Amino acid sequence: MKWPVGLGAKGNEGVAGMIRQMSGSFGYVELIYAIQNKITFGSVRNAGGNFVKASLDSVTAAAASVKSMPADFRVSITNASGKEAYPISSFTWLLIPASAKDPAKGKIITDFLSWMLDAGQSMTASLEYAPLPQAVVEKERAVIKQIH
Repeated sequence: MKWPVGLGAKGNEGVAGMIRQMSGSFGYVELIYAIQNKITFGSVRNAGGNFVKASLDSVTAAAASVKSMPADFRVSITNASGKEAYPISSFTWLLIPASAKDPAKGKIITDFLSWMLDAGQSMTASLEYAPLPQAVVEKERAVIKQIH
C-alpha cells in the first residue's frame, strides 16, 4: 500500500498542534507528552498481533523483550515480540566517555549513573517514564564499573 504524503511538525508540541487542527488526522508523540496534555490515544497492533495501548507497563514489556543486550546497548525495541509489548517503544541512550580527562568529573558521572540505576529507577513512574528491566540495569552496572 502506498501511503499518501503527510505533514510534518517539529517536536511533540508541533505534532499535537497539527493533529488538533486537522479533523481525522493522527500522529505520534511521546507517551509522557500525551499523558501530561490529556491527549486521547489508542492501541497499536504489535508483532504478536495483539492490540496494545501505550503504558509504562507495555513500554517496559517491550524493553524486557530484549534477549541479548549488545555490549554497546545499541538495540531497537521497536515492534518487540512480547505479547504485551507496545510496538513503538525505545530506550533513551546516553553517550558517556569510557575515560574522563578529569578523574573528579569521571567520578561525578559514574556516581550519577549509579544513582539513576538505584534511586532514580524508583522515580520513573511518578515522572511517567517506564523503569528499566532488571537485566538491563545489571548489565549497565557492570559497564559503569569500567568507566575511569
